[in-house]
Amino acid sequence: MKIFTSILVFLALALIVFNITLLDFNHPFQGDSVVAFIGIAASFCAVLILLIFRMSKAIEEKTNDRQL
Repeated sequence: MKIFTSILVFLALALIVFNITLLDFNHPFQGDSVVAFIGIAASFCAVLILLIFRMSKAIEEKTNDRQL
């Protein structure tokens, strides 16, 4: 599961970088720049969710080890 979440985090970070290249800094709220902002925000949320999931799995493993 750790490898899978690492791959997904890497893909989300790659999408952030890709969407940054689509931004037009002269007109940030027109055309493709709006789509790029939405993509950056969605990818950032995906990274946060995956990191929270990974932390919760680590906590779950520690609590299961203590119960045994």
